[in-house]
Amino acid sequence: MADWLIRNGTVVTLGARNRVIGDGAVWIRDGSVEAVGKARTLATRARGAQVLDASGGVIMPGFINAHTHLYSAFARGLALKRVPRDFMGILKELWWPLDRALTAEDLRASAQVALLDCIRNGTTTVIDHHEGQNSQPGSLDILEKALRRTGVRGCLCLGVSDRDGKGAEGLQENIRFVEKLRRRRRSDDLVVAMFGLHALFTVNKRTLESVVAAANERDLGIHLHVAEDKVDQEINRRRHGMSVVQRLHKAGGLNARTYAIHCVKVSAGDIKLLADAGACVVHNPQSNMNNAVGVTPLARLLDAGITVGLGTDGMTADMRDDVRACHLLHKHTAGDPSGFMAESCRLLLQNNSQVASRVFGRTVGVLRKGACADVIVLSYDPPTPMTTANFDSHFLFGLCGAPVSATMVQGRLLMRDGTIEGLNEPRVRAEARRRAGSLWRRMGKS
Repeated sequence: MADWLIRNGTVVTLGARNRVIGDGAVWIRDGSVEAVGKARTLATRARGAQVLDASGGVIMPGFINAHTHLYSAFARGLALKRVPRDFMGILKELWWPLDRALTAEDLRASAQVALLDCIRNGTTTVIDHHEGQNSQPGSLDILEKALRRTGVRGCLCLGVSDRDGKGAEGLQENIRFVEKLRRRRRSDDLVVAMFGLHALFTVNKRTLESVVAAANERDLGIHLHVAEDKVDQEINRRRHGMSVVQRLHKAGGLNARTYAIHCVKVSAGDIKLLADAGACVVHNPQSNMNNAVGVTPLARLLDAGITVGLGTDGMTADMRDDVRACHLLHKHTAGDPSGFMAESCRLLLQNNSQVASRVFGRTVGVLRKGACADVIVLSYDPPTPMTTANFDSHFLFGLCGAPVSATMVQGRLLMRDGTIEGLNEPRVRAEARRRAGSLWRRMGKS
């Protein structure tokens, strides 16, 4: 693993005490950040390191996608013959047919092309939630291989569901993969695992209890969709007499390791349960708007002290799309033009780091000594002074549109000057197109 000195740029450290360092540099040794500071100082200390020239751009931590679906890449461009009119229609017409038709080779191609998009957009860490009812056994191995081949950091799980009667099979895939990683776990490993549930409205009592027991026995979290739409709450209340969050709590699955996605239709009581448990919530604003499910009560979640991260739900590989959507959506919904700049940036630039660091057991998403060397360079020449005090404004209205010129994960250079290293990108994209066309025909959508 090469040592690097990334220099000739403005360094943004992020973290609780963000620093903006003009003429800065980042020194990387053995896959971790060794030091951050002025270029002239680090150049002396880092003699012998390979130099990556930032060409006057911004050097900062890579972005973290706190919730995505790598299998969903083949939905792009898919024309539905029947246009869904509600959330259940979207699941029944698009997502459930797609994940039933998905083969192992489809998943490999989908994951690889999605991860190439991550590299191009500066996303260095993904927390993925896989679905694939007819190809569950071994599916997490395929995703792991895609992560290791591309070099992107990832946390994996399979969303267990009883909708096709395969809940037990899905749980066994999670257990198998978790145990495999545990047998060979290294402190510098790129890939970790959680337990997954689809959503509680597709999970019966026995399966829920089994997943909770397996996760708690191994001291791991559960990654699941929570109250994304009103239908989740309605079905759980009708069948089980309680809300989604209440049901998870009663089963023993709500704790500081819980990873609750969406939380659009949560009540005040649900929010209190989430806060008291120390659970993380992940907001996916573009997906929620695209599915017309409503607006997550972000201000109430944050006021309750809940750590809320930001994800894309598979809609994009560029986290900057969702941070802008978050900023504009909540400002508009609140009717307050003065709000949500700091809060939106906090979700992506601080909270995602906290969430990922908890998941990976290492410091991710900040440039400081000992942190993972996940670094990106953006081609941004600010038209006005950029300081620590005004960085959020520069980020939302400048850096969100800036090209990513270099991407590095754990000291491995994945892209330099816009060129992906070590992968034949045209071949990967051509294979994805071929596989997607075949998948669409099997779905009867083409």
